Amino acid sequence: MQNQGEKVVLDRDDMRRTLGRIAHEIVEKNPDGRLALVGIHRRGAILAQRLHVRVGELLAQPLPLGFLDISFYRDDFGIRGRSPAAPIVHSTELDFPLDALTIVIIDDVLYTGRTVRAAIDEIFDYGRPARVQLAVLVDRGHRELPIRPDYVGKNLPTSRAERVNVRVEELDGVDQVAIGPASGAEAAARGRDSGSAPPARGGRGSPGGHLAKLGGLAARPAAGGELPRMPGGKGRAGRSAA
Repeated sequence: MQNQGEKVVLDRDDMRRTLGRIAHEIVEKNPDGRLALVGIHRRGAILAQRLHVRVGELLAQPLPLGFLDISFYRDDFGIRGRSPAAPIVHSTELDFPLDALTIVIIDDVLYTGRTVRAAIDEIFDYGRPARVQLAVLVDRGHRELPIRPDYVGKNLPTSRAERVNVRVEELDGVDQVAIGPASGAEAAARGRDSGSAPPARGGRGSPGGHLAKLGGLAARPAAGGELPRMPGGKGRAGRSAA
């Protein structure tokens, strides 16, 4: 799965050990166990599932697990909306009360900080957690917003001309983190928060405001054929990886 010119910085065993360490740090920082893990699609969601198992075992109790799709919260949504390719929409699943919980957002790569900002916006459209923390597998630097992770698997100095590729067995057939040259289009693009997926915007407010930004663009659903789940009570429509 490794591409030409890439250097592997974390292999399967490295990723397993790193996620184990992050799980222990999460438990140490939240001894009361009043927390929930929320992964950002796509690969952040896979990492959240793995951490959910490990943290649950350490706490010896079940804990909520959620997933975020930030497509309609991206701050470049209007720009991307003019592209002929409609965004692929995955599932946002926050089917538990957020109030009074510590929410740990989980993503694969932290870059500019814009994806995390979008995730925080979306979380607060669903509720008012006691605290929000951030866990990332890789922090590659180049922040454009004042966002700092609470838990970091690996600090990886990079240039903007490089791309960090996080691969997970569930999606890519292999567990590894590799760094290599970015394509010309990627190197020119700004505001991306990971090697796999760009960031979000939508501002706080009614979910209808986010959908109105579509401007006639039909969002392309994921394989499940579902469209976005937006806040608005138990009757929310559902939507079904980074």
